[in-house]
Amino acid sequence: MRVFDFDHAILRAPARSVVDGLRAHDGPSPSFEGVAAEHRGYATALADAGVAVDMLAPLEDFPDSLFVEDPALTFPEGAILLRPGTRTRLGEAAHLRTALERHFSLVREIDEGHADGGDVLVTPDLVLIGLSARTDRVGAEALVRALGAIGRKARVVLPPEGALHLKTAVSLIDEDSVLTTRAGADSGLFAGLRQIVVPAGEEAAANALRVNDRLFVGSQFPATLAMLVDEGVERGYAVVPLDTRQIGLIDAGLSCMSLRWSGRQG
Repeated sequence: MRVFDFDHAILRAPARSVVDGLRAHDGPSPSFEGVAAEHRGYATALADAGVAVDMLAPLEDFPDSLFVEDPALTFPEGAILLRPGTRTRLGEAAHLRTALERHFSLVREIDEGHADGGDVLVTPDLVLIGLSARTDRVGAEALVRALGAIGRKARVVLPPEGALHLKTAVSLIDEDSVLTTRAGADSGLFAGLRQIVVPAGEEAAANALRVNDRLFVGSQFPATLAMLVDEGVERGYAVVPLDTRQIGLIDAGLSCMSLRWSGRQG
């Protein structure tokens, strides 16, 4: 089973408070209608890829709560509740526990430091945990231990310069290839993996999402899409453009809107 083979996903519908979501820089706010439309398109794309979607109710008290991958991680072996690195998101993990316990007999949690799921890149052999403004050393080391308890090897790394999260700058797109920014390629972090660099000016396209035999990519990145179409034919996946312009206004992308795993073993 490949690490991007999934048959289940948990999503949370956006709350109207999403317009007040976190962002690292000043800029326009998204519209609720725009975010909701993009989220519906994303959920549909997952279902079309063969994934059963568990859609949770919105949480008005947590504007960023549709980004369910930051407060938790899921694997076939079990789930891990995290401690997001911003105060306004610390309560989100508790709201995910019941949903996770419906699907997993093992739900662990980290109980010290801070770690965001956006800083966690799962590869076939290793889980990389990036230190960032949202993930500190104490939280990262706690996550290494939690991952070890479910049989996953992990290493703490420094993300490429300028990346909010590790996965802002990189995505695994097949078992031996990553899509990354020029800064990511120059960092040396992904040595040993085949590196495909997004075109200049489309750095945000590096946050793509491989799901089974499809690769979701932001539709607003035409040069990246054009580059990946032929790549996908050769490597056995179809490129699926999805609009992420509204969620991009609150520093989010394709990977963070779902918790994904496979219930199949082997």
